[in-house]
Amino acid sequence: MIKTIKDFSFKNKKVLIRVDYNVPMDDDGNITDDFRIRETLPTINFILKQMPSQVILMAHIGRPEGIVPDKEPELRTNKVAERLGKLINMPVKKVDGWQVTSNCKDCIIMLENLRFNPGEQAKDVNLKDAFGKQLASLADIYVNDAFSNSHRDDASMTSVPKFVKEKCIGFLIKKELDMITLTIEDPQKPFISIIGGVKADKLNAVQNLLKTADKILIGGALAFLFLKVNGYSVGKTCIDTKGLTPETETKIKQYLKNPKLVLPVDAVVAPSTDIKDSKQTKIVNVDKIPDDMMALDIGPKTIERFSLIIKQAKTIVWNGPIGYFENPAFANGTKEIARIISETKARSIVGGGDSAAAVAQFGYDKKMTHVSSGGGASLVLIEGKELIAVKALEK
Repeated sequence: MIKTIKDFSFKNKKVLIRVDYNVPMDDDGNITDDFRIRETLPTINFILKQMPSQVILMAHIGRPEGIVPDKEPELRTNKVAERLGKLINMPVKKVDGWQVTSNCKDCIIMLENLRFNPGEQAKDVNLKDAFGKQLASLADIYVNDAFSNSHRDDASMTSVPKFVKEKCIGFLIKKELDMITLTIEDPQKPFISIIGGVKADKLNAVQNLLKTADKILIGGALAFLFLKVNGYSVGKTCIDTKGLTPETETKIKQYLKNPKLVLPVDAVVAPSTDIKDSKQTKIVNVDKIPDDMMALDIGPKTIERFSLIIKQAKTIVWNGPIGYFENPAFANGTKEIARIISETKARSIVGGGDSAAAVAQFGYDKKMTHVSSGGGASLVLIEGKELIAVKALEK
């Protein structure tokens, strides 16, 4: 059984908390969205109220791959430490490495970017465990509240628990597990799922959802991968050709026979993703995509078709945008799906990553039941699998 922070007393304890503060920043290193930081505040405040002797946070930013950069200050944890301090109205002391020498009761300590250390993501288990043991030596209690990184086998996620006797999850992970897992396993019917994005690795999610979902709406580039396997020409559409193995093609052909699956009937096409004039786009049926164009959004007939299904739902799980929403010329499908979901009374769960970014961009995030803080981690749960870092807390 996985313990939560409610199962422990933190008084006079040294507490090591793994958070995910890998937040978006502009070119000057300024945080543009502190959603992930704010999501950890309930856990941090709960622990602080119990008067621990020390609270140490650890996180990663970007992909420095075990190298400390000479430049790129945005990869350091200074900015997230500063933002957290403002949010909790308490000093957050940033240290340059992964050692803590002072007992600091009047502030929180933030370690340096974990991925500067080659042990954090080492494939060599001994190297990874050595870094995990070093981090574990800082703590009496280890708390994992980094949901969006809990599908990764990193030292701070899976090695640290080996060397700390007392370990648990924070409120963020508890909320994510309750919201996503329980919704998938026991949904109120009708249960509608929407799967978008690009990668063919979402086929595992489709396979698991077919067990409980009444309808699965497929959008994004993934839909055109399905259509290509079904014999349609998709022009220059960027589909996951690397993921289209003989095995995945067989799976897709099997899924195409299932009446639960709903694919687009029309699409917005254009010669490239970077066009700025909507006059360069046109709407065609999915069997009429020109060879010199790419499908970048669903068309009005598909929006209407999806809308009729969504409006009947009592449970909705959405993972992956419906089109290339980063360009306004191709954002209408994703925006309309978000709007339609927001107007239902259904329990609505939105997977993290691009899906979360899209609903926030269009102003519908507050109208969803739950917007996940982790795209990859939420997808693992939608696939019906366990998160490796949460599983590590059982051992």
